[in-house]
Amino acid sequence: MPNPLDLTLLRSFIAVIECGSVQNAAARVGRSQSAVSMQIQRLEAEIGRSLFLRDGRTLRPNPAGEELLLHARRLLRLSDEALASLQRPEVAGVVRLGVPEDYAAYLLAPVLARFQQGFPLADIELTVEASPVLLRQIDAGQLDLALVTRDPRQPFAVLRRERFVWAAAAEYGAWARDPLPVALFEAGDIARRYAIEALQEADRPYRVVCSSRSLLGLVAVAQAGLAVVGLVESCIPPGLVQIGEPEGLPPLPMFDLSLVAGSGEPSRIAAQLHGFLARDLARGEPQP
Repeated sequence: MPNPLDLTLLRSFIAVIECGSVQNAAARVGRSQSAVSMQIQRLEAEIGRSLFLRDGRTLRPNPAGEELLLHARRLLRLSDEALASLQRPEVAGVVRLGVPEDYAAYLLAPVLARFQQGFPLADIELTVEASPVLLRQIDAGQLDLALVTRDPRQPFAVLRRERFVWAAAAEYGAWARDPLPVALFEAGDIARRYAIEALQEADRPYRVVCSSRSLLGLVAVAQAGLAVVGLVESCIPPGLVQIGEPEGLPPLPMFDLSLVAGSGEPSRIAAQLHGFLARDLARGEPQP
């Protein structure tokens, strides 16, 4: 039976990859360069494979290193969550969270599952609405937290950036029709405004064949080949593919996501969820 992976070695391994060198990684993990080098050698010996491509002092993961990186991050996250769960007092209660439908369906589900594992006594009351509706509910004291698409005119801090892209069913080629058939969220939604502004600036004729407040309704229309639709890239469902400039469509702007808290002193469980979402959702932020 193989020996279990040493989490200390994995932590140094991740630091070397993220920092690009043993020297910088040593400063992060609080060890000497020689100690980190020995840890990497020991890890490679235990696995029986080289993990890096070496170019002078610069280290990049080879295919084996990239594969191990996925497992290492998962193992360390589980370890950190387990330790934090055991070290903190039990936190219980209800927290009211609002989120738009597309984020609820694709982005937030795994995050909330991890939070529930760490806080098993927490009850999350989830409200799924468009961002403008959620902000009104925050102002009315009906929600503790809301994850919203930030309008550039709003003062909220940006938590995460997501690519906003065109999507369509590949077999129908709706993007080739003139005028372009588009499926959009209802008036007032920022995704609708971004899509229309991009088409107008590109002077691309279009017609709105579907307006809906439901993500599922828009996706169904696009999957049937009746229209193209603007979606957050991470939320493109099966049956649709990303399209863009090669298909004659104008680029769309990035989406800024903000985590907005209600006024007043948050409950302990609301504060815990706020911190958890702020840390977890900010990871792996896409770049323009």
